[in-house]
Amino acid sequence: MKMRSMLGLSTVALALAVSGCTAFDDSPTGDGEPQVATAFYPLQYVADRVAGGHAEVDLLTPPGKESHDLEPTVEETARIAQASLVVYEHGFQPAIDDAIEQNATGETLDAAEIVGLEPFTGEHADEHGHEHGHDHDDEHDEHSHEGESEDAHHEGDGHDHGGELDPHFWLDPIRMATLGDAVADALAEIDPDHADDYAANADDLRTDLEALDVDYADGLSSCERHIIVVSHDAFGYLGKYGIEVAPVAGLTPDAEPNPVALGDLQQLIRDEGLTTVFNERLASPRLTEALARDTGLKTAVLDPIEGLSDETADEDYLSLMQANLSALREANGCQ
Repeated sequence: MKMRSMLGLSTVALALAVSGCTAFDDSPTGDGEPQVATAFYPLQYVADRVAGGHAEVDLLTPPGKESHDLEPTVEETARIAQASLVVYEHGFQPAIDDAIEQNATGETLDAAEIVGLEPFTGEHADEHGHEHGHDHDDEHDEHSHEGESEDAHHEGDGHDHGGELDPHFWLDPIRMATLGDAVADALAEIDPDHADDYAANADDLRTDLEALDVDYADGLSSCERHIIVVSHDAFGYLGKYGIEVAPVAGLTPDAEPNPVALGDLQQLIRDEGLTTVFNERLASPRLTEALARDTGLKTAVLDPIEGLSDETADEDYLSLMQANLSALREANGCQ
């Protein structure tokens, strides 16, 4: 433990020396605005919306980079060390977790603890080694659409969020709104002079996300099909809208499926009359395209929105979610 602490301090010193900066003074008389380091894109989107113009929000995962595999550079470690607030998701990016534990000097906000993650569901959950049977005392959000959306604020729920739980919470707009409220509270503690603005920005974000939630619930309420075949298991939170997910790979897009699983998928496609295999922008389409060729299906993009790419640089979370909704409606024959 002593050696690990010394290594962490050395990393901080090197990072700050390279960046030419010192840690941010987050007292009321500090010279700068709050600095917020966000681990990957959905967290950045929330922090940007809530911060408005009152804080500098940095993204640790570069655009186009697969977020699961991120290894922070010296510069990214410096951003963690300098930040007055780091927003991350414990278990989703282990290298970021380690960098935060060793180097963060400001406040940290774990999205997994705030939003309340759900277990992987269905037969494919067991392929990850995920177990079922967890009790979730989710409180239903007063803003939910017809009681389906949940205010999943589970502080201290005792789960290991890097294990059996599905980390892709941002595909549930209401959970994103819950995170926005928590970011507003954290920024208000750091920068009380702008607390009212942070709260108002979080309210505006919630309004947009609730409208998106309604769009999904209404848009997917009457469909010929309700099962989707996707490149990897990132879309489980669409289950609140009646969507069942059959992934080609596992938790990571580059995981190789076994022949039995591929055979099961081909049978499922025939039984359900599916028309589309979904791939994604930041992962290789090799597996999904091969499955589509073997089954005579077409391919389309369903974006897990873990990060932006050159192709989506002018998009944001809301527009990408709307594009996903359109793709789902077309593939599933929704009225």
